[in-house]
Amino acid sequence: MPKQKTHSGSKKRFKVSANGKVTRRHAMKSHILEKKSSKRKRHMRKDQAVVQNDLANVLNLLGRK
Repeated sequence: MPKQKTHSGSKKRFKVSANGKVTRRHAMKSHILEKKSSKRKRHMRKDQAVVQNDLANVLNLLGRK
């Protein structure tokens, strides 16, 4: 049976920490930034953990269980 391939788009977007937490970047941070407040943009700098409901799906795309 062939090996399962990792989803290329997912491996660029998600990182798995040593403790097994999956982090992601914030959406809405790439363009049209003039109308967004400084506070809003500042809070988007930090990576955020993936929500529990999506975690199983993301780990599957990354080839983990």
